[in-house]
Amino acid sequence: MPDMKYFFIFFLFCSTRLLAQEQTYDIVTFTLPDGWSKGEENNAAIQYVKKEGTKWAQIAIYKNTTSLGTPEADFDSEWEKLAATPYQITALPIKTAAETVFGDWKKTSGTGKWMFNGKEVITTVTTYTGYGACVSILCNRSDKKFAPAYDQLLSTIRLQSGNTVAVQDPVPPPPADNGNEQTISNTQPVATGYKFNTTNFDDGWTSSIQEDWVQVEKGSIKTMIHYPKEGTIFPSDPEPLIKAAWNILVAPRYSNLSNFNARYIETYNRPYFGTGYATENSTGQSVFIVLFRRGGGWIEVMAPDNASFTREFGFNPESIVWGKLTEYSGGWVVTNSAGTTINADPEIFNKLDNMTTYNKFAVAASDLAGTGKWNAGFSSNTYYANYYTGNYAGMNTYTSSQWFDFKSGQQYHWELVAANTFNGQTNVAQAKSDGNFSSVNDWQLNFSNIEQRSKTYDAYFTATKGGRVLWLNDANAPGSGIFTGYSK
Repeated sequence: MPDMKYFFIFFLFCSTRLLAQEQTYDIVTFTLPDGWSKGEENNAAIQYVKKEGTKWAQIAIYKNTTSLGTPEADFDSEWEKLAATPYQITALPIKTAAETVFGDWKKTSGTGKWMFNGKEVITTVTTYTGYGACVSILCNRSDKKFAPAYDQLLSTIRLQSGNTVAVQDPVPPPPADNGNEQTISNTQPVATGYKFNTTNFDDGWTSSIQEDWVQVEKGSIKTMIHYPKEGTIFPSDPEPLIKAAWNILVAPRYSNLSNFNARYIETYNRPYFGTGYATENSTGQSVFIVLFRRGGGWIEVMAPDNASFTREFGFNPESIVWGKLTEYSGGWVVTNSAGTTINADPEIFNKLDNMTTYNKFAVAASDLAGTGKWNAGFSSNTYYANYYTGNYAGMNTYTSSQWFDFKSGQQYHWELVAANTFNGQTNVAQAKSDGNFSSVNDWQLNFSNIEQRSKTYDAYFTATKGGRVLWLNDANAPGSGIFTGYSK
């Protein structure tokens, strides 16, 4: 279930320049070095940034949380949450031993490196442990020249004692501008009349509902899950299909397209790829674009460059070719994120294909009250053959329809009709009930009477063009975990 964390984005060029003076944030008192600017602030952290030409640095000070008990445990936890996970740093940090700095406060620092837009970024996390609390400070910098300023800031730190009010750790801010003016917009969802139009997932992705797609963002990667659109899916050879979808879904929002290629892999569940470099019209940024489809609808990914896409999704889409791995074996091959040429097996593309699962939004009881009927239907045919002769032995057809009629005052009527036909004979079953429904939480609904008992469903919405599909599954008997979809 998505973790509804507060996710915030910072803009280097929108910050306010500050003079060196003592400041207090939460329980932290500090003096900011000259030339740094205040970024945005939310209920869990505040950010300061500095840019010199193409070089940049960023400092984030987090509100205190409850300590895990030791400086080592606090640092390891904060490093994982604030640096290792969001920036995909796999190497262990170069860490200092805990040292007493004032009172009962003990300080621990660790540093690691990662890549952003093909350039190295140095990240340092410093934790303070004492009086049952933990305070974290993070510094991202594109050049070591900013290290003295961070050390200067730490030398001014003073902490109040005894404040152990815990606040939720946020997903850390993305790095500031790296000189290419590559910033990430704080995308606002369109107004839909539903309560939840944004979902912050616990793996760092954030989904928001837009007019023609669901937008999913993390760091410098932006993904658009396009709603179905006429002229984008039709029987065709791969290249005409890819070009038609690109011209309708992608081309109107970009200019200066270069190195466009249409690729596919001949397999039972054929993946289609359109790739190219272009200028995004709304921002003027140069970006790398991938348009992808495998079985379902079209997914568009916009990244700063090919390398950023490859790091995130594990393969280089421009490397897909019919080639050989060894002197004696070959087929469709692709280069993975480690730079190794491998078989282009279906699972290579699963992470990209699974971006469709981020079209998922919480449900409030108020979203449904007074909306009328939401319907779900199912049908299947089973054909039988004689075990000994192979001759046709009949057919079984099963169909069912169920619906909820959501009324005002959070009342509902539920009905299920099922028919089973075999060899010309049809048996029909029916069930119905009335009651009240309510929200258990953002991801569950309770119905007071379904087949003479109260029932709680796991619930979520997916977005469609101008509407929603309601997905329900029995929370106490989830079975295969397959949800039933209801639409108006």
